[in-house]
Amino acid sequence: MSRSWARGWNTVVVQFVKSEKWKVGERKLADHLGIEWHTMGDGFTWESTDLDETAAKGRRAWERAAELITSGRYDLVILDEATYIVKYDWVPVEDLVEVIAHRPERTNVILTGRYAAPELIEIADTVTEMVKVKHAMDQGTAARKGIEY
Repeated sequence: MSRSWARGWNTVVVQFVKSEKWKVGERKLADHLGIEWHTMGDGFTWESTDLDETAAKGRRAWERAAELITSGRYDLVILDEATYIVKYDWVPVEDLVEVIAHRPERTNVILTGRYAAPELIEIADTVTEMVKVKHAMDQGTAARKGIEY
């Protein structure tokens, strides 16, 4: 996000899982830089009190993301935790593949999240898998502002 901003790119972020309750540092930076940001989830699935509503929000987030990708207005569209909408069967993987594969030439798309579907990996230019070796949370340290969010 900061790299694209530094190059004068028109950038937008769509968050699929996190809700407005999470005051993430990336959002604060985006607001400071004037980067468009859409927080569309209602929190982590294991905390959901209504999984149907959680799924509906995920589908609405994808509809918004698809509009942003196909609009041709953006150099970079970041889809934070988008892999989960496929993993949880909220949106068919074919829908994502169709939009991403046929996006405007100038539009780059970054998806984050675990469990990327093979179909998404197939159309990707770059795929990175991060593997936790050790984490402070395993020893009981709660998530910390400035480090985890």
